[in-house]
Amino acid sequence: MIVFARHGQTAPNRDGLVLGRADPELTDEGHRQANLLAAALAGEGVTAILTSPLLRARQTAEPMGAACSVPVVVDERLIEIDWGAWEGRSTGTLKQSDVDRWKADKGAAPEGETLESLAERVESFCSEHLDGDGLVVAVSHVSPIKAAAAWAMGVDGTVAWRMYLGLASITRVGQGRSSPVLLSFNETGHLHPVEGTA
Repeated sequence: MIVFARHGQTAPNRDGLVLGRADPELTDEGHRQANLLAAALAGEGVTAILTSPLLRARQTAEPMGAACSVPVVVDERLIEIDWGAWEGRSTGTLKQSDVDRWKADKGAAPEGETLESLAERVESFCSEHLDGDGLVVAVSHVSPIKAAAAWAMGVDGTVAWRMYLGLASITRVGQGRSSPVLLSFNETGHLHPVEGTA
């Protein structure tokens, strides 16, 4: 099984900015979320932890590695999509016509990465790590995790526009008899522990 964990909060996430390959650190809230993720996964028998190379993902993975006694390894395939010229802009400033055109043709944001490129690298990662018997944690970003969910369901990546994936959420992909399966999506209960249990 692959457990995809989205990174914790950064200032651009908090402020509603487009965040792709820029490399901000976690906020205090993001660190709190990372610690809660680590606590949630500590008892699950994790055998490997792989992370995007971006700082926010690595900072999210570090407490998991400590809690699970597993080394954290960087995998470039887990990096966020490159938003090109849209990077750092407020989502409200993007022209709806430009966004609609991008969604319709599955191309790249201006000067950015194509959705086909994203899907290919995520499929490569999933195919490799679903082969084993262990539980692999993949710390990544909203676009790759949605791409992994679409791949598991065997649907076009444009389904992502109908998905909401929260910060520090958990999504699980497993191997069925003849195909991958989406076991869960956007688990967030670990971020709201019952008082006295965490």
